[in-house]
Amino acid sequence: MRPVEAIAALLLVGIIGLLLTGVVSRYVFSVPVIWIDEVASISFLWLAMLGAGMAVDRSEHLRLTIFLNLLAPERRQFVATLGLVLMALFLAVMLRPAIDYAAEESYVTSAALNIPMSWRASALPAGIALMLLLALVNAFRGVRLVHLILSAALIAIVAAVLWQVGPSLRTLGNWNIPIFLVGFVGLFLVMGVPIAFCFGLGTLAFLATTTSVPVMVMIGRMDEGMSSMILLSVPIFVLLGCVLDATGMGKAIVEFLASLLGHVRAGMSYVLLGSLFLVSGISGSKVSDMATVAPALFPEMKRRGHKPKEMTALLATGAAMADTVPPSIVLIVLGSTAGVSIAGLFTSGFVIAMVLLVVLALLARWKARAELMEGIRRAPMKTVGKTLLIAIPALVLPFLIRSAVGGGVATATEVSTIAVIYAMAVGAVVYGGIRWSRIYTMMTETAALSGAILLILGTASAMAWALTQTGFAGKLVGLVQVMPGGWISFMGVSIVIFMVLGCVLEGLPAIVLMAPIMFPVARSLEINDVHYSMVVVTAMNIGLMAPPIGIGFYIACKIGDTPPDQVMRAIWPYIGALFIGLLLIAAFPFLSTALL
Repeated sequence: MRPVEAIAALLLVGIIGLLLTGVVSRYVFSVPVIWIDEVASISFLWLAMLGAGMAVDRSEHLRLTIFLNLLAPERRQFVATLGLVLMALFLAVMLRPAIDYAAEESYVTSAALNIPMSWRASALPAGIALMLLLALVNAFRGVRLVHLILSAALIAIVAAVLWQVGPSLRTLGNWNIPIFLVGFVGLFLVMGVPIAFCFGLGTLAFLATTTSVPVMVMIGRMDEGMSSMILLSVPIFVLLGCVLDATGMGKAIVEFLASLLGHVRAGMSYVLLGSLFLVSGISGSKVSDMATVAPALFPEMKRRGHKPKEMTALLATGAAMADTVPPSIVLIVLGSTAGVSIAGLFTSGFVIAMVLLVVLALLARWKARAELMEGIRRAPMKTVGKTLLIAIPALVLPFLIRSAVGGGVATATEVSTIAVIYAMAVGAVVYGGIRWSRIYTMMTETAALSGAILLILGTASAMAWALTQTGFAGKLVGLVQVMPGGWISFMGVSIVIFMVLGCVLEGLPAIVLMAPIMFPVARSLEINDVHYSMVVVTAMNIGLMAPPIGIGFYIACKIGDTPPDQVMRAIWPYIGALFIGLLLIAAFPFLSTALL
């Protein structure tokens, strides 16, 4: 995989260089370079597909493992093997249509470079072939042959049954949606199949069994879901999170807040929440946020009598609170998928996070009424000033990102590029820099994680398209419009749907899957796009951190080094506080729209 990793790293560097060149040429020299977007788009799709292959090699595709881990070792190994065979089957079926799609694109010429679009579309069959090869290697490495044979036989039997009953299924109409796009996808999720392939397998089975739509159409939907220029900022903000972690910029923010607030009761809880708020504005990644804040604050919080389960619960819900702080990757994807202004989402996201911050801070203050404060003294102003001086370059970055995008000075993609260059320059001058070997590692990690994210967006887009083609969305609009309670009832239903999806799917796939269906309904009820966006993102984040299924809950427990069963009992008051904040956000639209 080393050549693939090297190419992916070069593509990422090339994309950053291209975007930075475009910004400088347009804003400094007033000479736009028209071919930059096309080259960046070509490079981006190749980066996404190679990164998806790297994620298969590293077993880094997002998946739900809670149910798989409940099985006995023998059964767990068989189900894991079955999942690998299902992945390989999906990729094998999609390879030929991807080749045909690339061949069709050769008849289309790009506007600026005047080259066949097959240069770009060839990334799809190349990436699918790479993933297929790696899935087969993994399937034959370290698994029992009998499990492989049983898995192949079971899949063949199910495929034969579906082929036989296909004509009957076509007569069921929209009842096929719960069978394939709910039942099959849910089954694959429980089995621990990566989320991207759950969506892909469910959609493929639905289209092949109940429609006459060619599979190549699904490739086109995947391409469209992965290729929006807005999504170019996703890998760059992922890289920004790595830079933040490597330079210690987040740690500088934590130390400043600790010197400022550490002497008051519940002060360290305030510092934890405030650090998550500010650090999230730099990294755009919940995992990076929690990994930066927890090691710096947990030792002192333990010394003051905070219980590890309470600290981890506050860490998890604080990360959920901060997910609307720009540059939130979830907001960027939502803006791309639902056609909502990124600038509006970034502006509103700050206010919504502040509402949730206040609610959590009030609960933290009540929880800290018995905190041990003996020997705690206010930090000298000299110490506060010193930590502030060190933290200022890091503190500037989140406000730079929000103001640049919110003020219309630059797009989210352009700002992400500027932010990475700024962070690396400041990290080199102020925070000690980053080793060259570490930079290369960050590049490859970014490519793999971005590929995993973008493949989810591609297959979820294909599934969302299949849902809309059934007419389900139109029927949902009609049902909601006659439902008693109007927009309030719809908002309540949306909260329940997105909380459940947040538990199971994490944020991005839930957004891509449901936004094309739910946002038209919200617009028909005259709900503001930004207001609705804040409600659904907050609901998803609560679901993400809610046990026993929420993926983010287990990540927080791992970072906090606390057993999940202990945290599970402690987190519910914090989940309740977030839910109260969510109800306030849903009931009072001006909280989301006041600054627009």
